[in-house]
Amino acid sequence: MSFIETVLDVPSYGWKNLNGSLSKPSASQLFAEFRKKLNVFANRKNWLSFFSWFCMLLLAPFLVMFITMQVQHFSIMYILIAFVYGMIMMGTHGTIWYHRYCTHHSYTFKNKFWRFITANLVLKLIPEEVYVISHHVHHALSDKPGDPYNARGGFLYCFLADVNHQQISKNLSGADYERTAKMLRHTGITANSYAAYKKWGTVSKPFTVIAGTLANWAFWLAVFYFAGGLYLALAVFAGAFVWGMGVRTFNYEGHGKGKNKQVEGTDFNNADMSVNQWWPGIVAGEWHNNHHLYPSSARSGFLPWQIDLAWYYIKALKWLGAVTSCRDAKQQFIKKYIRPSSQQP
Repeated sequence: MSFIETVLDVPSYGWKNLNGSLSKPSASQLFAEFRKKLNVFANRKNWLSFFSWFCMLLLAPFLVMFITMQVQHFSIMYILIAFVYGMIMMGTHGTIWYHRYCTHHSYTFKNKFWRFITANLVLKLIPEEVYVISHHVHHALSDKPGDPYNARGGFLYCFLADVNHQQISKNLSGADYERTAKMLRHTGITANSYAAYKKWGTVSKPFTVIAGTLANWAFWLAVFYFAGGLYLALAVFAGAFVWGMGVRTFNYEGHGKGKNKQVEGTDFNNADMSVNQWWPGIVAGEWHNNHHLYPSSARSGFLPWQIDLAWYYIKALKWLGAVTSCRDAKQQFIKKYIRPSSQQP
């Protein structure tokens, strides 16, 4: 098998059946795998998946307190703040940072300062390693066995994927580990040595990830508390929690819930089941079918009505000189998919 097929940790139920079809586990199998790979006490190599969900657990009280305060002192303004922060700011940042930069390196920062600012524009919830490596596999094996969030596997298959399917293999050779670490190098991650990888099971260093995340949280908690008091901080952190849970459902929806829901004239990539959805597109610039057509493009809103907030941010940095180069496939898309049809008699 190729490197891309072996870089992720294979779940206990496997990627495929003996006949090559997708191995579709039951809900009980999925939850058993989830519990196993979250158990940091049984295996310290589970630390990254444990920490990712521990962050969600830490955020949950903010949501509870926010709802409680809404019941006592209803405010449409703070509901709107939570909505804008969670759906638009967190969503757009996910596209800017994790998707277009960390995974596809579709633009280049002038220096580490601007990379750091962009990485920490919002509350940090997802370790880069969890997202990046698995997303490369997703593109290589989209909707096929081995796709870590294959929509054909069902809702839970996708929702629990960051723990069950997105961790890197714990048994990489030295050469394959170097290839894996190289996929993350431009993001600023200081990689473990191969010996440390064998100990911790990750490219990322535990102390660096945990300390960086806690510092990010402390900074934003202080900023919002001093800017608007406890209620504002609760609204923002509650919105972040909702996004953190919701983003785990995206690929299930973004690939038609495992069924072909593509629309002619809107979805031009027929190599997989990805679809352009108006909601993720408008709030986060995630026109998913377009993205699967041109993964390395820093823009995925190609049609006039396809708002792309992530692209606007990248272009603004380019104008400021903070981004030195970026790829834009819009003209390529128009030439291949729009002009031929408009030229027909």
